[in-house]
Amino acid sequence: MAEANRFVVIGEPHAVRASRVAQLRELGFSWADLAEEPYWIDQIVTMPRALFEELEAASAKLWLILDKTARYIHGKPEFYELLGIPEVLWDALDLLPLPQEGLISRYARFDFAISNDGVIKLLELNADTPTGYVEASIATPWLCEEAGIAGIFSPNAGMAQRLAEAWGVERPEAAACVGYGEHLEDSGTIEALVKHSGLPMRCVDCLELWVDEGVLKDRDGQPISSMFALYPKEWMAVDDGGEALAYAIESGNLKLYNGIHSILLQSKGLLAAVWGLYELGLLFDEAERGAISRYMLPAYNNPVFEGSFVSKSMFGREGGSVRLFDQAGALELADMDGYDTSELFPLVYQKRAELARIETAVGELHLLTGMFVINGVPCGMLGRAGGPITGNTSHFVAMGVREQ
Repeated sequence: MAEANRFVVIGEPHAVRASRVAQLRELGFSWADLAEEPYWIDQIVTMPRALFEELEAASAKLWLILDKTARYIHGKPEFYELLGIPEVLWDALDLLPLPQEGLISRYARFDFAISNDGVIKLLELNADTPTGYVEASIATPWLCEEAGIAGIFSPNAGMAQRLAEAWGVERPEAAACVGYGEHLEDSGTIEALVKHSGLPMRCVDCLELWVDEGVLKDRDGQPISSMFALYPKEWMAVDDGGEALAYAIESGNLKLYNGIHSILLQSKGLLAAVWGLYELGLLFDEAERGAISRYMLPAYNNPVFEGSFVSKSMFGREGGSVRLFDQAGALELADMDGYDTSELFPLVYQKRAELARIETAVGELHLLTGMFVINGVPCGMLGRAGGPITGNTSHFVAMGVREQ
């Protein structure tokens, strides 16, 4: 590839993949292969230290900019509507106090498009229920160390400590996901989070929980007063029992983590709110405006672009609902694998940014770079590689940093 490429893929897949998959399973990463298909690519993508440090600094700046914007729109129903926030959550948003600055979410992940020549652009923020924690906090450091290449390191080693600090404050008594014990990724994610927290927590299945007169209870009828859940909050608007769960939260009987206000950060409509305020010259100081101009993409509630752009549901997950439009404004590519939520929630339109292309053992792929923000601190990269739209069929690839 071109010499200007900031990304270098190192290593070749081991001859006996099964033994490597078994080692990763012992560490807690049990879905390196899914349905006999390789999810994990046995190579390492590296970037230079200078680029990583810029990414880390950009993440810290953008985190506070989005936090500031969320506080600006809090309590304003006209903004809730623009962001697609379900009305069933409005009372809880207004009744419950906002967390302190920078901690509306204590467990989040940015997704960035970084071009081959190192231009960083924010695509979105998952501040509610990010996955990829096991890949980033457990598999990536181990894979980088196992590679044994001088001058290559993982910056992710501190993720577990950040998580322990965050949950040491929140102290959830349970962690939940849908299909616990059956869904490998979600079950493994909450088990790793519980382990890293150091807290005496139990793992439960969301499908076995119910609300009794405003109190959340498990399958044995035992009340749960605080819980981390890999359960998208917007689904309270469409799920049976969602309204009852929202009432349990707004009445103070259930403390859900991430907290209810994380949905303000989760909505992709917040990116359009930031850009609109930026264009109007409101809210942000010169340093913040500089970061927005450099690291964010124009985003709107309507397709007003000249040139290529992307449309996506304000609450799309794993590439679902993403559509790419070309320079002429014609549809070029639509995600067909993820769940399309565009019929349930409004769309946001964002200027298109190109992902870096990397040559891997399975062919040329587009690289999406994730950055976890835990307890308010950017602290770990997640690499995913696939097509122009990063969806359910994308691969995990470990990302490391080159000293030179």
